[in-house]
Amino acid sequence: MGRLFGTDGVRGIANQYLTPELAFNLGRAATYYFGKECREPVLLIGRDTRISGQMLESALAAGICAAGGKAILAGVIPTPAIAYLTKTTQAMAGVVISASHNPYPDNGIKFFAGTGYKLPDKIEDELEELITHSLATMKRPVANEIGTIEYQHELIEKYIEHCLSTTTVSLAGLKIVLDCANGAAYEVVPRVLRHLGAEVIVINDQPSGTNINDQCGSTHLAGLQQAVLEHHADVGIANDGDADRCLAVDEQGKIVDGDHIMVICAKQLQQSGHLAKDTLVATVMSNIGLHQAMKSVGIKVVVTPVGDRYVLEKMREQGFMLGGEQSGHIVFQEYCTTGDGLITALQLLSAMVRTKQTMSELNAAMTTFPQLLVNVRVASKQGWEQNARIQAAITKGSEDLGEEGRILVRPSGTEPLIRVMAEGPVQAKLELIVQQIADIVKNEQGQG
Repeated sequence: MGRLFGTDGVRGIANQYLTPELAFNLGRAATYYFGKECREPVLLIGRDTRISGQMLESALAAGICAAGGKAILAGVIPTPAIAYLTKTTQAMAGVVISASHNPYPDNGIKFFAGTGYKLPDKIEDELEELITHSLATMKRPVANEIGTIEYQHELIEKYIEHCLSTTTVSLAGLKIVLDCANGAAYEVVPRVLRHLGAEVIVINDQPSGTNINDQCGSTHLAGLQQAVLEHHADVGIANDGDADRCLAVDEQGKIVDGDHIMVICAKQLQQSGHLAKDTLVATVMSNIGLHQAMKSVGIKVVVTPVGDRYVLEKMREQGFMLGGEQSGHIVFQEYCTTGDGLITALQLLSAMVRTKQTMSELNAAMTTFPQLLVNVRVASKQGWEQNARIQAAITKGSEDLGEEGRILVRPSGTEPLIRVMAEGPVQAKLELIVQQIADIVKNEQGQG
């Protein structure tokens, strides 16, 4: 078996890979690890709406109790709510049971430290070491040292108060279509938007346990686009299954992706003097249009590898306040320690109100350049970066595109693929350049 923790916790098909036994062991190991300096460590647990969530929640809580900890169950609640509440309730750690935007058979378990931030690789490795080699020797408390479980869904009110505190605007007069993805957003987000005065039309807010992310939410925007047009709404908002992402649709039915949201919000923060160092953090996958839009208003863009953890790492390291991904996983570090779909929506809607512009007018601040991606299946990914012919092809393609385009070549982290991506204003030129590079990669690395 490979590394237990992936890029976002432990994730797999529930009751096949992510079993109750594994959840029990994770709860026991985490309680042991985080409870070294206190008698009854408190771990806060939240989950999304998947049918497997209660099974894994029960097993995880049992593991916490078996190690002498207290499990506080917050029930169905967004991932960022657990991050916020872990910090503000002074829990030793927070745990979220969710597979985010994945289909319902999958589930996952990810941890937050008491600071509200996701665990670094080093701590995940130490937890994995405990599960792999130390469970048999770990202390088993008895009698009154056995842990307890408390149900505290009312903690959701503290998260709602926090989200409301992040904006001072009224949303009165706005008609908003909200797609909750039949996930963790279904209770919280409509309440907050209505509290601020918006007329809210909610779709996909009837979770059955098996319909989370099913042709809905931030990964399937067609239904939201149609609903915005049918209801003549001012804007549409979509979250994913655990509500740490937000994408939008303007009043014309056009998608406002994470890049566009970051451009809109970065400009607003800059104008109010709250964009630290006039800098936005984005990943290598952000469209070149974002870079051009930011350059035009004097905002610098710092680029990280793909993954929200790398974005946040750079933000914390250098004191930047805004960063995120094209997928809608956006961090406003003034307000949150991880991506927060509700806070992102509030900042985007606040920009509409403050500028008195329509969402389509705000969306026009960035032009999305055509993007072409070809996945080249290869016999080996080794040595491609040092290959002179591949590098020469990339250099030539970059020169052909000039400042109005870019090329990104990178290996897949999980498959025998090398991905060749190009962006630029002319689709035909992109097709020619990408195919030339892909052919050389295939010749040099072998056809898989």
